[in-house]
Amino acid sequence: MSSFSISLRARWADMDFNQHMRNAAFLGCAEQCRMEYLDANGWSMPQFQQQQLGPVVLEDRLTYRREIRMLERFTVDIAVAAATDDWRRMQLRNRFVRERDGELCATAESVVLWLDLASRSAVVPPDALRRLWQQLPRTEDFAAW
Repeated sequence: MSSFSISLRARWADMDFNQHMRNAAFLGCAEQCRMEYLDANGWSMPQFQQQQLGPVVLEDRLTYRREIRMLERFTVDIAVAAATDDWRRMQLRNRFVRERDGELCATAESVVLWLDLASRSAVVPPDALRRLWQQLPRTEDFAAW
């Protein structure tokens, strides 16, 4: 099991009225981390299109601890918090850590399922895609659904 993270910088468009990173920016960065993980491990957008498969986020939960301000650098990592036996549905956890001081700023948890784009129904992911998720670290409180 290997960890995966990306380094980002808070942009002007990521800021809210209170001058720190807004909710939607955290969710967008979590999604970016997931897609970059897949792409870095050989699963790219053409494969999703070829398989007629897409991820669907059923639920997001954000927990805030510290602010991320404009132009601050931060890392986003990814781990699996829960999964069904067949990996049709899983819960992913992204942590946002400021690079300047190593402070945990936020955690995003997302429940994801795989959708067959033709039938519009939940499906078991192909073996190669399932193995990619299984290679990620599991959280300390990992739960089998």
